[in-house]
Parts: sequence; C-alpha cells; structure tokens
Amino acid sequence: MTAVGIEGGKGPAQALRPVQIARPTPGPGQVLIRVRAAGINRPDILQRVGGYPPPPGAPDTLGLEIAGEVVEAAGRWKAGDRVCALLGGGGYAEYAVCDARHALPIPDGLDFVQAAALPETVFTVYANVFEHGALKAGETLMVHGATSGIGTTAIQLGKAAGAKVIATARGADKAAAALTLGADVAVDARAEDFAEAAKREGGVDVVLDMVGGDYFAKDLDALKTGGRIVFIAAQAGGDVTLPIYRLMQKRAVVAGSTLRPRDADEKARLAAEVERVVWPWIAAGKVKPQVDRTFPLAEAAQAHAYLESGDHVGKIVLVP
Repeated sequence: MTAVGIEGGKGPAQALRPVQIARPTPGPGQVLIRVRAAGINRPDILQRVGGYPPPPGAPDTLGLEIAGEVVEAAGRWKAGDRVCALLGGGGYAEYAVCDARHALPIPDGLDFVQAAALPETVFTVYANVFEHGALKAGETLMVHGATSGIGTTAIQLGKAAGAKVIATARGADKAAAALTLGADVAVDARAEDFAEAAKREGGVDVVLDMVGGDYFAKDLDALKTGGRIVFIAAQAGGDVTLPIYRLMQKRAVVAGSTLRPRDADEKARLAAEVERVVWPWIAAGKVKPQVDRTFPLAEAAQAHAYLESGDHVGKIVLVP
C-alpha cells in the first residue's frame, strides 16, 4: 500500500515522502480499516522533528486519526461499517489497524473528511476540559489557540455543555473567526491582555492552554477562586514560574495530560465516554467538525507546511 514515509528531524519537504510498505495485519481485537481520510495534528509535527516518539508497538509512520471503512472485522464492527478511529500512529496510509474499541461510528450527516477531523481533537478536549478540568454548565471556559483544531473543537464542546466561552487568538481575523464558532468573547492576544479581558467578564473557571510560557501567569490571574488550568502543550515554552502563594489564594488546580501514551483500556474508556456524551451533540448539530483544507496523501509535506504556517482555521485532512 501507499503510505507516507518519514525521515525525522527535518523540515516537511525533506522528511515526508510517499513510500510503498506492506499492508498492516490486524492482531487480536483489532480492525483493519481502509483509510478514506486522515487528520493532521500538531503532535505529527513534533514526531517528525524528533520530539514525540511513537509509543511501544505503534507504527513508525505518522497519523493519529482516520475515517474509513472496516475491511476486517473485530469487536462490534463488521466489514463495510463506516468508522472513525483514534490511532497510536499509521494513519497517513491507505490502510490502518486499530483496537476495535478505539473506533466510533461516523455520525449521520458527516462525510469521511469531516469524520477524520474528530477523534484526536474530541478525545483530547473531552479528557482535558471535562474530566481533568471538570467544566460544568454555567461555568466559564477560556480557550487559547481558538482557531486550531483543538481550539475550534473546544469552543463548540464548551458551548454544547452550557458553558460561557472566552477564546483567545493571535490576530483580529482569527478572533473574529472564533466568534463565528460560538465563542461569547474573543480576544486578539496580540493587541490585548487576555487576563484583563477575562476579568472584565468575571473571570474563568477552566483554562485550556496549549501555549505555556508566559501565558501561565496570565492564566492564573484570569482564574476565579477554585479555577482549573489544564495544559495539553507548551508551544511557547514548557518551563514556568509557579507562584505558590497565589495558587493557594486562588485555590487553583493546575493539571495536564497527553493522549497518545495512554494504555488501550484507558483509551477504550474514553472512547465510550465520547460516544455517550459528545456524539449526541454532533447529531443535534451543536458540534460540527471544522475542516480548513484537504490535501492528497502524497502531499503530506505541503499539508505540514500549511499547518506550521498557522494560517488555518480548524483541521487539515489528508485524502488517500
């Protein structure tokens, strides 16, 4: 089959190229899926440059989420079923295997491209905003990186859950885009202090932060008493100063997590929760995948370059 090979530690044009490799063989409890679309995520870039190695047993090739048709059945799935799935790797290819418990039915009304934009982002947002961050209806969520794949998903899930959403983005155009996705307040972080903007709105209960660096002190400043900050990345730097007394005064909680290294049983539990809670929101039209652009599988390098440019709003998807 055709897949995207990777020679790590380089820019996209040098690192990514179409290659011919053996079609994967599913093991016990795994399904084989013919890939119709594969989502691109920032962890793919981190793996490409050598900063995010695949977990033991995962394919070396990139790709953490796909949508397609079941070819070899397992678990609840039969051949021909339309599914989207969370992978440990290997999605940039014509076929992929995954634990049958990590696949979900494609919601009615969505095509393969839209469905491929769901698993990695929805699982990440659900685990961090609703489980680690314990967001509840009536609370206020602040989302950084509002027009990223994670950001566009977090805005919609927060609103679907009955929360107020404050979104931050770098640029007036991106802040405006966040409003169209349902954010109640959007802040251009290049032009305004988002902590001050949040305090004008009464403060926030949960912050979803993928920036880190100097955002942390402002996150803490923006929090209400008893607020929670959840980190899922640190694009501006992973080392911060923690003001302990300020943390105590706010009775704040600081948490963080990754998705890919979780064991198979934990991912299966999370998949079941996502299907129970989020899939009905999609069916009701409260959450819609935001796909900015598609690229042919052979143009994965161009797709990575586009993601790194930061010009996108929503997800970028490869189509074999």
